[in-house]
Amino acid sequence: MNTPQPWYKQFWPWVLIILPSIAVIFSINMFFIAMNTEDTLVVDDYYKEGKWINIQLAKIHKAQELGIQGKLTVINNRIEVAIQSNTPLDGTALSLDFHHATLSKLDFHVQLLRNAAGLYVAEHSSDIAGKWQITLTPFDKLWKIQENINLPSNDAITLAPE
Repeated sequence: MNTPQPWYKQFWPWVLIILPSIAVIFSINMFFIAMNTEDTLVVDDYYKEGKWINIQLAKIHKAQELGIQGKLTVINNRIEVAIQSNTPLDGTALSLDFHHATLSKLDFHVQLLRNAAGLYVAEHSSDIAGKWQITLTPFDKLWKIQENINLPSNDAITLAPE
């Protein structure tokens, strides 16, 4: 007569033990990941965020009213912007913000100064290849132009308020 094997020598008890054990281990890992990482995309005050969006849209509409357009050229690390406008600009510096598509630590800001040829020029020290969202604003922040661009680009990039 066959004597039954002890439970620890059977296949199915181990399957029934291992499956819940794996779930517990993954749950503990997910808990530690959730506690040690930041939620940078969560906004606490949606009302203020909505008001901010409306202000930003008003700045874009102001750029449309003024008929402001530009051409952005990036050669090596030299950034040039040629501005065409229906109204004369006062010649003060322009602010150009580069926001990387996926890595916020690569974001940077340059101040464009107007040279004798009427171009707004700045130098940047690091490589700026990749996908960027750029924002062009004057010193007084009355208007704004935003574009999504890919660098490097062989042609001048048109900047126009949308």
